[in-house]
Amino acid sequence: MREVRKRRKANNIKQLILNHFYENIKAYIIVIIIFIIGIVAGVIFINNTNETQSTEIQNYITSFINSLKQDYHIDKLELLKKSLGDNFILILTMWFIGSTVIGIPIIFGIVLFRGFCIGYTVSSIIASLGVQKGLIFLFTTVFLQNLIFIPVVICMTVSCIRLYKSIMRDKRRENIKLEIIRHTLFSIVLIIFLIVAALVESYISTNLLMICINLF
Repeated sequence: MREVRKRRKANNIKQLILNHFYENIKAYIIVIIIFIIGIVAGVIFINNTNETQSTEIQNYITSFINSLKQDYHIDKLELLKKSLGDNFILILTMWFIGSTVIGIPIIFGIVLFRGFCIGYTVSSIIASLGVQKGLIFLFTTVFLQNLIFIPVVICMTVSCIRLYKSIMRDKRRENIKLEIIRHTLFSIVLIIFLIVAALVESYISTNLLMICINLF
């Protein structure tokens, strides 16, 4: 009996997620396109930097790697606190701006900027370390946590868009309250995923980096 209940619950959650996705498919496509534009912009920016800027970026990455090779200690707890703080600030900012309804362009700007940061980071590291070493470095530093972080940002943006559309359709006070509550509950769920992303960054990615550091 318990097994049947668990299966039903799992199926209900799965159906809920699928319904959310299908109901907001256009919003997801728009947000993903904006994110990809940001990535492309970051890549173009790095490819068009002058020689002095390129040298500075390479020197920064090289000095960081050398410091790790010289038994530099990464304070994982401090990294976790910083990651959690940054993630909470981001999600709370997006929640607040999205709840004001008129802040949708700012939300799009945040997604664009995040995409730009990803494109910039990937391009600069590959340009500095080469493709093979660069991909290994990226996997051990930014890839794993961003598998969680990026979808969270995209989902949060879609939630803001959904809130905006719902309020525009029905501006009654009761409806606005209901939609903001839904938006808030959805944001709380996303915060849980951000906590997981911070844990991955602080304890899994750092351990992988220290294991692979001598490859660079």
